[in-house]
This record gives sequence, C-alpha cells and structure tokens, in this order.
Amino acid sequence: MAYSIDIYDKNGKVVSKVDLNESVYADDCINESLIHEYYLLQTSNARNNIACVKGRGEVAVSGKKLYKQKGTGNARSGGKDSPTRKGGWVAFGPRWENNWEKGMNKKARKIALNGIITLKAKENSIVGLKDLNLEAPKTKEVVDVIRNIGLQDKKLLVVLDKKNDNLTKSLRNISNVKYITVGYLNPFDVMGASKVVFMESALQLINEK
Repeated sequence: MAYSIDIYDKNGKVVSKVDLNESVYADDCINESLIHEYYLLQTSNARNNIACVKGRGEVAVSGKKLYKQKGTGNARSGGKDSPTRKGGWVAFGPRWENNWEKGMNKKARKIALNGIITLKAKENSIVGLKDLNLEAPKTKEVVDVIRNIGLQDKKLLVVLDKKNDNLTKSLRNISNVKYITVGYLNPFDVMGASKVVFMESALQLINEK
C-alpha cells in the first residue's frame, strides 16, 4: 500500500501531496524485531553508567578483630568490612565498568528507521510543510503556522533537510516542539512524537533513499 503525505502551506491549506516511495515505505518492509532492536540500541548507548558501589578492597575499616575467637557464642562472621554488615563492601553491586553499548549494522538500522516512518504514515501521524523562508528568527510566526495546521496541542518533531538558523531559533522556543535534521532521524524521537512534521525538502530527501 502506498502512503501519501499532505503538504500544507503556512496558512494551513493543503497545496500538494507526496507519495512515499513504495519500494521502501511499505507494510511488507516493516520489521518489528529490527525496530525494537534499534530502539534498545539507542537507549542503551545513551545510558550514563554512573552507578558504582565499593568493592572488597575499597572500604576503609579497621582490621581489628571484633571479639575474641572463643567463648562468646558468636559465629566467626568476619571483619567490619563484611558485606553482611552495615558499612561493609557490597557483593554483586553495580560497577562503572559495566558496558551497556550495543551494535547494529547500517543496513539494519536503515530498514528499522524506514519501518518506523511507515508505521507513522500508517497512523496518519506524518504531515508535510512547505519550506519556511524566515528573514529572522520569528517564534510567533512559526507558532501561527503550527496553529493553522491544527497541531498546536501535539508533541511535534519537525524534520529539516539541513540546519536553518532562523527556523531552528524560532522552533527551540516552543515547548512542545523538537527539531532535527534528516541525517539525525532516530527511533526515540520519531516514536515519541505525536506528529512528525517534515519540511517539503526533507520529505523529498527521505523519499529518494
């Protein structure tokens, strides 16, 4: 099934349509296991491994014998640094040496990303927007465009073909909007957005691949 994306102008009117490349963005090309793997890769590689507990040789305690060897009726449970005692070392605790990094080849990542975009198109969660040529950063003008399209209450991901200072400076002041260039499309941002807004030039770029 071929999916079509409506292209809006800044007044909120549909001025054209773009048909997604059926050889790339099709239901048969959706591989859910690859999508899941790519999502896990991104979240795992972004993990900040800071949890670390003290090991056996790192706790600073006295080596003095706690009580005499015999006659107290107590078991010989070790010193103050025992993991069973308060202030002792931690057995099997998290260490900063843990490596959560995952790998995935480029072709598999591309197939997964195309599948995510296809799912978004299937949900009617992708819209196109005519390129905005702002002479200066104008947040109000961009907010008006979003309102005209009817997406003012949605969590948006705006996809640009390349970095545009005037447009990005306008977008970054809007709380429910995140912007990204085509080269940095990723599962976390695409799946987390209620609507993905492709600038027309950006939509043409992904359609050529």
